[in-house]
Amino acid sequence: MRLATITNAAYGATVALTVVSGVMMLLASNAHDRERAAVEQRYQLDKATSRLGIDIYAMSENARQYVNTGDETYAIVYRRDEEELASVERRIEHIGEAGASRAELATLAEAIRWADSLHDEQVEAMAAYRQGDEERARRILFGPEYERELNRAEVLVQRFQDLLDARIARVVEDAAAVAATWKLLAEIVLAVTGLLFLCVLYFVFKRRVLHPVVRLSDVVSRLAEEDYATELPEVNQIDEIGDMAKAIRVFRENGLARQRLQAERDADTTLRELLSRMTQRMQSCDTLEDFKDVVRRFLPEIDPGRAGRLYLFDEHRNAMVEACTWQEPVHSQGEFAPSACWALRRGLPHRPASGGVDVPCQHLALAEGQLPDTLCLPLMAQNETLGLLYLEVRADQAGVVPTPENYIDMLAENISLSLANIKLRDALRSLALHDPLTGLPNRRNFERVMEGFRAGQADGSTQLSCLMLDVDHFKNLNDRFGHAAGDEVLRELAGVLQEATREPEFAFRYGGEEFGVLLPDLTCEQAAIRAEEIRSRISDLDVQHAGKMLGKVTVSVGVASVPQHCDLSRLVQTADAAMYRAKKSGRDCVEVARIREEGLQLRSQRG
Repeated sequence: MRLATITNAAYGATVALTVVSGVMMLLASNAHDRERAAVEQRYQLDKATSRLGIDIYAMSENARQYVNTGDETYAIVYRRDEEELASVERRIEHIGEAGASRAELATLAEAIRWADSLHDEQVEAMAAYRQGDEERARRILFGPEYERELNRAEVLVQRFQDLLDARIARVVEDAAAVAATWKLLAEIVLAVTGLLFLCVLYFVFKRRVLHPVVRLSDVVSRLAEEDYATELPEVNQIDEIGDMAKAIRVFRENGLARQRLQAERDADTTLRELLSRMTQRMQSCDTLEDFKDVVRRFLPEIDPGRAGRLYLFDEHRNAMVEACTWQEPVHSQGEFAPSACWALRRGLPHRPASGGVDVPCQHLALAEGQLPDTLCLPLMAQNETLGLLYLEVRADQAGVVPTPENYIDMLAENISLSLANIKLRDALRSLALHDPLTGLPNRRNFERVMEGFRAGQADGSTQLSCLMLDVDHFKNLNDRFGHAAGDEVLRELAGVLQEATREPEFAFRYGGEEFGVLLPDLTCEQAAIRAEEIRSRISDLDVQHAGKMLGKVTVSVGVASVPQHCDLSRLVQTADAAMYRAKKSGRDCVEVARIREEGLQLRSQRG
């Protein structure tokens, strides 16, 4: 064969192979376009339905809180959530146009039906509550049927997400397989083309074809390994090689876009999981110390680009006081008046460096003309200021993308609710363990403290004294001056007991006009001296009520000690028996228990 014929044949074959390679790369690019479209479709469907499950739960909680507390704030929030749910349902009506399957649409429709059923029951319960039928309202919102419907709605929303994830995963997997096949075929064609160039048309295509193909082949291999960061060679030829380079460039751009989208989804999912975990931990906190530890551990992970402080409002000092700090903030003071913060004044987040002209808070220590990027978020619940969440961008993290503010707002709201719950639990605990008339710990608290002493008496070496006091002739005082006067006497006596003990929480109202005092580490002799001091101070009281002197108030006091008189389990009974002997001895005196005293008089024998 003539050289010209061989050259022409090789040229024709080369052109054909180049076109085929370019078409294969375009097909691979199209496959990745389908993959990207599937991921984008998943994002759109997720965006259209993400609020449904949240709104179902939020409306249920607000309706229950309204029935529990009667606070109209929850009714207002419920109506707002009701409008948001209606908006979500209107958007979901067109979800079929976004590419959802029949099974997904059926599942979502059933979830909406259950959500509407829950909404009807909520409206019915709130209406019953407004009509005064609180029992019926509670039966509706807290009944097992309502819980099953709520769980059913949440399960259906999750099932829709699972169906959607499974379908999109199949589409992405199929598209990736097609793209990999086309890429493999394209690489084979490129290799054959390169070999033909070297063997037949070396002197013609060396500079124009061989070098670009080799470089593009390396890029294709890296792209096949999903190394989309590789740089493409500069190919300006207007021929098949140029088309192939363009296809590879489009393929690379699609891969980068898909990686960015996946990274954003992963970061968003991680952030949501962190917020959810932090909220669960905060809801499980029993004390402020536990709560502060949770905040201090989670905030640097949720918003790593910012340092911050958590302030709690001190009602007695009328000041915001630092509760905890993370990542060493430098601008905000550790304590300041609420009026020094614009966020607390306005009841809204305040970020002076967000754009435009604004004023920084007075609690920031700033140099002249300095305006750092800070964010103050008020922590409020039921129109009550609980504290402040302060954040500032760290100097060494200025380039870090900050956590979206909607998540920070959600975080501040969760912190506010958790603080309110802890405050409510503390108040309920105080009510359960303290006497409302005198402010002293009550009998339940007394038994709890005694249980603590019994639990710590492993070696039997506990030294503990107990005083039991009873007001003399208290019934006569009530009959003569009235129960209000008797209450005043009990309050005055409680004040004496609190002042006479090193730890006020060890003075108790045991019941009626009877009081108890625990004296850890005091011997019987020391306890008797303390009892005489208390009796003397009570005897010196001048109690007045309604402008009248109530006369002299006296008490009978019994003293018992462990281990001198009895074991810990009979300490109160032994001190009580000694107090009865003081009654029999003429009242207004102190009696020390006898060794292993067992004779307990009946309470009906009191004077």
